[in-house]
Amino acid sequence: MNKKDGMTYAPQGKPKPVVEDGEFPFAAVSLDHGHIYGMCNGLTEAGATLKWVYDPDPKKVEAFLQVFPQAKVAASEEMVMNDREIRLIAGAAVPSERCALGLRAMDHGKDYFTDKTPFTTLEQLEQARQKTAETGLKYTVYFSERLHVESSVLAGQLIQAGEIGKVVQITGFGPHRLNAPNRPDWFFKKENYGGILCDIGSHQIEQFLYFGSCKDAIVLHSKVGNYGNPLFPELEDYGDATLVGDNGVTNFFRVDWFTPDGLPTWGDGRTFIIGTKGHIELRKYVDIARENSGNQLYLANDQGVEHYSLDGKVGFPFFGELILDCLNRTEVAMTQEHVFKAAELCLIAQKNAVRIVPSN
Repeated sequence: MNKKDGMTYAPQGKPKPVVEDGEFPFAAVSLDHGHIYGMCNGLTEAGATLKWVYDPDPKKVEAFLQVFPQAKVAASEEMVMNDREIRLIAGAAVPSERCALGLRAMDHGKDYFTDKTPFTTLEQLEQARQKTAETGLKYTVYFSERLHVESSVLAGQLIQAGEIGKVVQITGFGPHRLNAPNRPDWFFKKENYGGILCDIGSHQIEQFLYFGSCKDAIVLHSKVGNYGNPLFPELEDYGDATLVGDNGVTNFFRVDWFTPDGLPTWGDGRTFIIGTKGHIELRKYVDIARENSGNQLYLANDQGVEHYSLDGKVGFPFFGELILDCLNRTEVAMTQEHVFKAAELCLIAQKNAVRIVPSN
């Protein structure tokens, strides 16, 4: 399942279970964003058992069961939270409600796995920081543009292996298709979605921290605007930002809602990573005007040049690592510090953004 508009994005990988059936039961709660399908698919491919699904909208539940018929329909969120077998809650609530769901999950002794963006305010971030410190439970985020893209997975492995030397600069492009008629009302309300840098910009900042091995960063400049959607005055359809990491690695990224209808996928997402001994380009979802398949990686270093076409060849190790982290109380998949720092920086970029008012 990988719809053209990207609203139900669930990459298919090679199942690689890290646990036996029934060893890691989890539940899907709040189906407001289609990323819940990718989250659940990644977990089940890694061996997790999807026991429950709950959403107050029966139509969302019905559609979910078409893909995951093994899930039982819960009568209420409380029913799921009170099930002591459930180890983790996976949720894709309205962005402004994601933190509250996570706090409720942790209050019931569950680890939490939410869609991006994990927060829409710095106050929510502080609440989550306090709750994870109190409980020792996990607040993990589905940064799908790195975790569920095989070219991104291989890029991380190549960087760790020293194939391009020390990373110097990272540039990211994250265009998305708007498809306004099929979007819910909350999508166009800034209080609900948080702003473009907070929302889809969170992918870009998380990748920068990961690929650049940054523990912290400063937002040097950011800006947002509504260039093409006057019918939705609270929508930001363009945003960009410049950051510098605590180790000197720099970053520029651009996100927008201007994917044209003629593109055969929901966005021509790309990442460029420059190192002291080479560089990497990722064409994540399409190799435009060449072939429709994504997961293309281009590498140039001192040994020569390589082109990797990676669909179905790398897999998605994050999900198995997350399951084992929850069982073993480790931080192999993603550290809590990394999650919260990525969230903090996208919130700062959003809060401090210059708002561009285009001329008519």
